[in-house]
Amino acid sequence: MSLDPQLVIMAKTPAIGRVKTRLARDVGAVEAVRFFRVTAAGLIRRVACDPRWRTVLALAPDRAVHQPGIWPDDLPRIAQGPGDLGARMGRLFRDLPPGPVVIVGADIPGIRAAHVAAAFAALGRHDAVLGPAEDGGYWLVGLKRRPRIAGIFEGVRWSSEHALADTTRNIRERHMSLALLECLADIDTGLDYARWKKTA
Repeated sequence: MSLDPQLVIMAKTPAIGRVKTRLARDVGAVEAVRFFRVTAAGLIRRVACDPRWRTVLALAPDRAVHQPGIWPDDLPRIAQGPGDLGARMGRLFRDLPPGPVVIVGADIPGIRAAHVAAAFAALGRHDAVLGPAEDGGYWLVGLKRRPRIAGIFEGVRWSSEHALADTTRNIRERHMSLALLECLADIDTGLDYARWKKTA
């Protein structure tokens, strides 16, 4: 039985109205999609082929698993399935083969291989790991999955400043040990985008 570390990159088909919709209200739909495409491609290039873990793309909508030309052909693809973000991530943690799992979104430009490596290292000492975002959410979540403990996403207020706190509370209430990584920026508004452009 394999216990190899598994990195899941969650991504949506880069189409207007489907990705970065909050950002699109400030910078325009075309630029928001372009930002997502560039960010996702850069993330995959930096982390997906690292031999320290196996990378899987979890795609939405589910039919994107079979669409050619959008995502690299050499990476395994699985469908995210129905439900809110918590339901989809919970399903990934439940259904993937045994071993530690780390999930990231495809739209966080600051993620590097070193962050992923730090997350897996943290899971050697803790049950869970979170990467806080500046807006009160998080850019990474990982679980050791031994023993398997469900329900850390119950009642989480997604797309709000409470997402990190809600998930942290769930983890603590289940008596799981938690590690936190460094804080990164999630580019969701025009102000976020302007700040990022100055440092990109």
